[in-house]
Amino acid sequence: MNNNQATLEKLSAMRLHGMARAFRATMEGGMKHSFSADELLSHLVDTEWDDRHNRKIARLIKVAKFRYPASFEEIDFGLPRNLDKNQMLRLSDCSWIERHQNILITGPTGVGKSFLV
Repeated sequence: MNNNQATLEKLSAMRLHGMARAFRATMEGGMKHSFSADELLSHLVDTEWDDRHNRKIARLIKVAKFRYPASFEEIDFGLPRNLDKNQMLRLSDCSWIERHQNILITGPTGVGKSFLV
């Protein structure tokens, strides 16, 4: 067993899956860039951070049990629903939460209010 394989096994045993994936990709030549020691460490830590963040978001979305698997990118502004795209973009940054404000979505049945929530 070579040193890289032992390192990969240790990373997996420590549940550093993002770091192990990035290290494997780097060693297999998936990255066309040669890293210095500090650049490699920074790359591995950043990849692990991103991996944990993405897993956390996926877990929170699953636990939230949203009625519809929707995202902001899936909103069709071409439909005649009187949605103002500029206002929706302003609301998408969620600064209204920090200002302790509420949003009230109203409209007739079947226009997609539940999809927006």
